[in-house]
Amino acid sequence: MFAVPSIIYIAHLKNLLDTPNGRTVHKSLTPRLGGVAVFAGFMSALTIFAPLSNGVKELLAGCIILFFVGLKDDMVTISVAKKFVGQLLATGIVMIMADVRITSFQGVLGIGELPMGVSYGFTFVIIVGITNAINLIDGLDGLAGSIVLIISGTFGYYFFRYGGPEFSNYSFVSVCLIGGILGFLRYNFHHASIFMGDTGSLVCGFIVSILAIQFIELGARTGQPFSSSSPAITLGILFVPLFDTLRVFVLRMAAGHSPFLPDKNHIHHRILAMGFSQISTVLLLALLNVVVVLVVINLYELGNMVLIGIIAVISLALSVFLGVHHSRAARRQVATPS
Repeated sequence: MFAVPSIIYIAHLKNLLDTPNGRTVHKSLTPRLGGVAVFAGFMSALTIFAPLSNGVKELLAGCIILFFVGLKDDMVTISVAKKFVGQLLATGIVMIMADVRITSFQGVLGIGELPMGVSYGFTFVIIVGITNAINLIDGLDGLAGSIVLIISGTFGYYFFRYGGPEFSNYSFVSVCLIGGILGFLRYNFHHASIFMGDTGSLVCGFIVSILAIQFIELGARTGQPFSSSSPAITLGILFVPLFDTLRVFVLRMAAGHSPFLPDKNHIHHRILAMGFSQISTVLLLALLNVVVVLVVINLYELGNMVLIGIIAVISLALSVFLGVHHSRAARRQVATPS
């Protein structure tokens, strides 16, 4: 909270500003180095107060790599390939050095324990996927921060309650991330005086991905807190960023474009087009994520496949609703004389 005003001053002084374009919602030049403050708050608190065992030390090493990758991208812009190399290095550190990986599907599609190679490959896809999902959802003032707060708060609560000696220190990771995000959100809600930037979204996404993997492993090794339903519960906790990423990728590929081609098809763009304000859109998406979390948590006894089916039905219904409204709006625009 104390660091952000200084970062805003330096960003304006050195012209390290995000320029509005056809895809962005903001209208004025805005600093995008908020992730520096989030990282500083998170890192300092965690290294001072938290036990760094059970993979947390390697998590910090991965965060440092992604911090510098994101910082360079926010300052001079780097290629997707270089970003991917940074994510590969960070993921390799936690997977190989700390053995943080998904070892079992816990009955999803009838699959239990995973072979070593499949486990490493699937874990890599999960970490990169979630990291970029948080990056992609960062399109409105306060949106990524609010979603990360909900996700890390949910994971942190269950690590605190049920983590035991192997996983309880991840509650420290969650709380320190919440602290960094809260200090940043003071300046990031509409009208934002600073953005998270890739520095923040890559680091936050990476931390959230490791929390998700360890939450699934907590269920696999201890049966707590949701028996064998932890994979489906994790999907519910991450609902908004995963739904948005999957939806825009499908739409882009269906239109014959690259899934990585930027556009204005994100869920927050569609809700804004309905006439909602930025603050209303952020609160609506945060509420949607909370509702899905409560649904899957309260229905966890139904098992993975039923819960995944419920999440799929919610996703399909939401996609149809957004598509129908977008089509009607497009027809009205065509029908309106210029």
